Amino acid sequence: MNFWGKLAVAASVAWSSSAALAITDPTPSRPQEARSALASTDASDDARYVEHWIHEKGDDHGRPFVIVDKKAARIFVFAAGGALVGASPTILGLSRGDIPVPGAGQKDPSRLLPEERKTPAGRFESVPGKNLHGESVVWVDYDTGIAIHRVRPGASQATRLNSLAGTDVSERRLSLGCVVVPESFFLSVVLPTLGHGHGMVYVLPEDGPVQAMFVEPGAGAVASAAPATRRGVTLSANAR
Repeated sequence: MNFWGKLAVAASVAWSSSAALAITDPTPSRPQEARSALASTDASDDARYVEHWIHEKGDDHGRPFVIVDKKAARIFVFAAGGALVGASPTILGLSRGDIPVPGAGQKDPSRLLPEERKTPAGRFESVPGKNLHGESVVWVDYDTGIAIHRVRPGASQATRLNSLAGTDVSERRLSLGCVVVPESFFLSVVLPTLGHGHGMVYVLPEDGPVQAMFVEPGAGAVASAAPATRRGVTLSANAR
């Protein structure tokens, strides 16, 4: 066989081999599942479940979002797109429970009873704003006065800082309901990520399975915050 004939046979064999490989290649054509941003952290199974739920449902709508794990007293802040920006211990409402006491949001914070000082669980649309002292906060649920904010100066400052530095999560139940974080974390992580527009906040339940709250969209089991039109960026009120 001459040179050109041998070349044609070799090309034919190579094409047949590549075609067979393409037919039998078991690699799936669908894109790989996105890697969890919490994979290398000490996040709980509940937090990992909700992160997956958010990505699976596209529930963040391309916005930055926060997961607050009440059982672990930790907060995880994610940029738009799902990258983890930072995590921190957090102070939560004094009283256990996931459903706010009716009427508690209309009370003066100083008059709240111990059992009314709750951090409600659910899915909320956050918006940046100011408290009555003119300080920056991120409103989680404006109607009930629940916000993410820094440890404020005052009589409770030392106690709150000590609780954040310790390892006993039961000692972090000190607020009137707000999600309170160290000042450095608020200024370097929370405000740059959530301080310029709407975001999403997912507060995990502590009195029931997380799967019962964060289910298929539209199933009616996910609590929702008030519409954004009721909570513009200029709102100011007492954070708890």
